[in-house]
Amino acid sequence: MTKQTLQIHSENILPIIKKWLYSDRDIFVRELVSNACDAIYKMKILRDQGQAQFNDEELRIEVKIDKEARTLKFIDTGLGMDAEEVEKYIAQIAFSGAEDFVNKYQSKDEKDQVIGHFGLGFYSAYMVAEKVEIDTHSYKPNAEPVFWSCDGSSEYTIEKGHRETRGTEITLFLSKENDDYLDAAHLRKVLSHYCSFLPYPIYLEDSQINTHLPLWIKPASDCTKEDYLSFYRYLYPMEEEPLFWVHLNVDYPFNLKGILYFPKIRRDFDMEKSTVKLYCNRVFVADNCKDIIPNYLMPLRGVIDSPDIPLNVSRSYLQMDGTVRQLANHISKKVSDSLGTLYRNERERFIECWEDVSLVVKLGVLEDEKFYERVKDFLLWKTVDQQWTTAGEYLERNQEKATNKIFYTKDERIAASFINLYRQKNIEVLCANSPVDSYLMQFLERKLSPVTFQRIDAGVDESLLDKSREKTLLDASGKTEATKLADFIRSKLGDEMIEVEAKSLAVESFPGFVVMDEKERRMREYFKSMEGREGISSMPHFDKKTFIVNTNNPLMSTIQQIDQVNPGLASEMVKQTYELALLSQHEMEPAALQEFVTRTTRVLELLAEQALKKE
Repeated sequence: MTKQTLQIHSENILPIIKKWLYSDRDIFVRELVSNACDAIYKMKILRDQGQAQFNDEELRIEVKIDKEARTLKFIDTGLGMDAEEVEKYIAQIAFSGAEDFVNKYQSKDEKDQVIGHFGLGFYSAYMVAEKVEIDTHSYKPNAEPVFWSCDGSSEYTIEKGHRETRGTEITLFLSKENDDYLDAAHLRKVLSHYCSFLPYPIYLEDSQINTHLPLWIKPASDCTKEDYLSFYRYLYPMEEEPLFWVHLNVDYPFNLKGILYFPKIRRDFDMEKSTVKLYCNRVFVADNCKDIIPNYLMPLRGVIDSPDIPLNVSRSYLQMDGTVRQLANHISKKVSDSLGTLYRNERERFIECWEDVSLVVKLGVLEDEKFYERVKDFLLWKTVDQQWTTAGEYLERNQEKATNKIFYTKDERIAASFINLYRQKNIEVLCANSPVDSYLMQFLERKLSPVTFQRIDAGVDESLLDKSREKTLLDASGKTEATKLADFIRSKLGDEMIEVEAKSLAVESFPGFVVMDEKERRMREYFKSMEGREGISSMPHFDKKTFIVNTNNPLMSTIQQIDQVNPGLASEMVKQTYELALLSQHEMEPAALQEFVTRTTRVLELLAEQALKKE
């Protein structure tokens, strides 16, 4: 077996870079400006080490448009290059001058970072240019300027340059299909998109591009409320002010800075769209951080910046590895810790924000067990009496009245009659009207076992009965009044899919209601949510219902009396009572509504006739 060396033909490299390395033409602007920043940064390192002298006012980057010549110029006042360095860093594709410099002159200041790493950024210029020229002058004493030119082929020319001052001037001769970069407004938009937070002043037509300080690099203790709000307005000028924010600052086991904002969540809010911007050493990388931020934190806004993010060669997207997962875990922990601090220190403000924050927290609980452990003490529910409580606090207060049960309703307006019944017995009812609440309740049932959540119309708990008024006396046939009432209602309904039970409820105000087993109801809601999705052809039928008749409601005994003189009217009234319960509980099928309206008219006519006969 013999080892051989791969042969790389330089004439094939540039077409590959030009066509495949970068996914977006605009990236050449980011790469060339980043290189210019690196050149200035290196100059500052040399000054810190006593090898150069200059004033900070000299440090700048200029981008110039020449429409007649159809050129773009990128000019910096960095350390420049001599002929040997041009041969080394420009003529050798993928040789990183940044890494070579760092190996020689390592800065002790963590905030000073070289942006480039791969040595390919310069060649992104050939995505838009048919020829590129470099005129550069090194900071080194007695160095001569160098001129380099290449038309995108494997050949280049190098000779003495014309630049008289330290720095580098790169000229791009644009190809015809890239004339849009000669438009100042378009180029300013691209520069702002990628370079707004770079550390050295960048000018286009004497107007500075990067005028906003990247707030995330400041310590949180130095930032005011107005700083955070002003920065948010700059990032998202069309959005309402955020609820609150989390300032990230990590230096071990990786470097990470950022600011995450909790926005107000409207009905049209896209929960799956991430708008947290990703930066690497203040250079814009992507409009979203969906691989770094857990799914449940997608609604957040803001910025994350980390030099430790593993990017692909073109710095266009993440390469998934252990670091990314660590970042996601840390961000989740930081967010939950900040929520906990707000809850403990500013409970009223936390509650004000809860409607917007709750969906994020609940999704986090369902997706991440560790997140649940950190937020369980402030996982809030609102009661129908507008009080806020956790599941644990609810159980403590109601344990003697309803052992290991948490009662809830999805709509307190629809369930007003039931709620009064629970109020009569001093049992609290929670509001659970979020789309994820049913899943959250199932999750909490596993965590809090044997505790169960029960919708208030899912059954009749013993605590809701008035046992002192129960109709328990037996007649000659051995039946109680309650049993006879149930049999009477069942016979009048004439539907074997409707079970009837007569109960002595604690309130007289309503004649009856329809109950559905909690597990069956959840199953129905699950299939409804899945209806129409791939693999779900049709929803199972959940036709079996139980009609609970209130033995203490006067209407029930009245209907029994009417049956003695007008059985037809009694039947209509029983059916009407049942369907009124369905309607009030939003359980009536749309197709049955017309029959309900027709029967309502018929019953009213019969009652009117009865009244006239009495007169």
